[in-house]
Order: sequence, then structure tokens, then C-alpha cells
Amino acid sequence: MPIETATLIDVHAHVRLEATNGAAGVHGPEHGVDENGLPWYRVGNYRLSGVRHANSPFTDPELRLQRMEKAGIDFQVLSASPLNYFHHIDVPSAVSFCRRHNDALAELVNRYPGKLGGLAALPMQDPMAAREELERSVSELGLWGAATGTEFAGEPLHSPAFDPLYEAFVKLDVPLFLHPAPAGIDGPPGDPALKRFDLDVIIGFAAQETIAVATLIFGGVLERHPKLDVWISHGGGAAAFTAGRLAQAGMKRPWATQAMKKDGAFEEAMARLWFDTHLNDDRALALLTQIVGPERLVFGTNFAGWDQPEDGHHGAVSPTLADNARRLLRKMPAPIQAKNQIEGGTP
Repeated sequence: MPIETATLIDVHAHVRLEATNGAAGVHGPEHGVDENGLPWYRVGNYRLSGVRHANSPFTDPELRLQRMEKAGIDFQVLSASPLNYFHHIDVPSAVSFCRRHNDALAELVNRYPGKLGGLAALPMQDPMAAREELERSVSELGLWGAATGTEFAGEPLHSPAFDPLYEAFVKLDVPLFLHPAPAGIDGPPGDPALKRFDLDVIIGFAAQETIAVATLIFGGVLERHPKLDVWISHGGGAAAFTAGRLAQAGMKRPWATQAMKKDGAFEEAMARLWFDTHLNDDRALALLTQIVGPERLVFGTNFAGWDQPEDGHHGAVSPTLADNARRLLRKMPAPIQAKNQIEGGTP
């Protein structure tokens, strides 16, 4: 079913591509089986053991489609695994990986155009190289935008060095998906307390997502690029829960811009962002919906990941989520696109 008519569109689904093995040079990625028959996957000095790579929905498109059908998912938008962002390695290796990944992803989604779309990987440690790869991936390969981590070697999300990249997203009319990576994969190790109980992917991800929301708003990214569309995984982490404190900071702290000092300014800016619904809790989703509105939510599952429920997704799914995804991805049916353009609405 093409995305224009799909009733359930999953925008939070990662893929690992066999064609990228060794694409980042000494950093990998690579995979195999140990002496006990357990699968492993290596990125840099990080080794993931006991999680199947080959013959899994992450790597086998036929298994993916079977699992999508079982879960009632009509269409999926694929992005690189967080293990494969490579935002902290040397620039040539990162560029090499992203080019090979995006070529392979374009080939995959072109084989299944009625079921799969794709987002480019970008070498964010070099903003201009990232811009060039975005332009190539969208204009030449036909990918629908890009997905990156939230932290990079060199510059933070709000750095003016990224303005040319954000301008390219606007010019190409495609969105940016932000999703964290575990600390220490190919960069700084992070807080050692997060190594307990897998907290790096439970609390650590939520912290990175919340920081990304605050950085985009307080750092003026949304002010400088009013037509930029960014969506953030896992409902933006703890952004909804901490929105009151963030809003108060925007009004009271000495670094805050004049635009943040009026009542409701932070909430208004937060409602400019998009968020996927993969929150594992209807109460959290209700709070996020109250703050940003239902029109800024898109359906996501972390497909085939540890936190996707056995029945495919959490709770009831609003039919408006599919239309939201189409608006975000610029895939609305042609008559509706034309109507929006005439009326000046979001394409």
C-alpha cells in the first residue's frame, strides 16, 4: 500500500544494511558469531553480543514485511541504526559510510516502493559534508529527508555552522529526524552511572532528546529557520514533563532571548516540532498531546527493537497520525497538496 493511502505509517524504524559492512574503515561495522554460537555486532570499540543481526527484520526485508503485516503496519520509513551514526569518527570514514549506506538504502526502498521509504545518514561532524550528502541523497537518490543523532564531534545542534545544512533541508523541502545514540559507541563515554541496567538507552536517550528540544528552541534554530521541520524520537524524551521548568528558564535565565520572555513562548516553540508516539505509556502521550497538539504527533514503534510490544504497538492508534506523517514527509495525495498550497497551509 503506497504511503499516500496507508492507514498506519511507522516513521521510527531502523535498518542495518549488509552493504555497509566495513564502510567506515577500521570503525566497522562488522558482525559474526562467537565460539558459543552467539551473534555479535561491532562498531569501533563497541561490541553488541547476543542480538541477532543476520536473518532478522533489521536486515532481511522479507522478514520485515512479514512482521509489518502481522502488526498491521502499512508503510515504514527507514533510518540508520543508532549504532551506525558514526558522528565522532574521522570525516573521510564518516563520509564513506554515509554514502554507501544511502546508496544501499535507496536501492532497498526502490525495491519496495509501496511499503518502504528512506532517510539519509549524514556525516554531521562536518556540516558542509553533511549538506552535500543531504543534497545528493534527496536530489539523486530520492530519499525523503535525513536522520541523525543529537550530539556530534565539533558543533552542537544550534551552532551557526549548521545553518547552511538547515537551509538545505528547507530548500529541498524535506524533514530532519533526530534520534539519540548510546554514549560511547564511537565518541565520549558519557556518565558511567548510565552503564547500569541499560540506562544509557532508557534514561540516556530521554535526556538527549530533551536536550535536543531545549537546544533547538533556546539556541534560536527555529527562529532562524521558521520553515524547518524537525521530528524527535520517543516523544521528545522528558520535554513534555519538564516543559514548565524549561518555559520558566526561558523567561528568567540570563541567557534567554527576548523571544522566550513572553508567556507561552516556549510551549509555542515546542509545538513547532514533531514527535513520534513511541512513549510506552498512554499517560505520557496524553501530556505530550496536551502541550504540542495532536497535529504534531506521528506514529513510531522502534520496529523490532527491545521496546516494541509483541502485538506491534502501544494502545489505540489515531487515524490522524497517518495524515500527520504524510504532511511531515510531503506525501499528501496530490489534490490535498494543491488545496494546501492555495490556502497557504502546511504542504
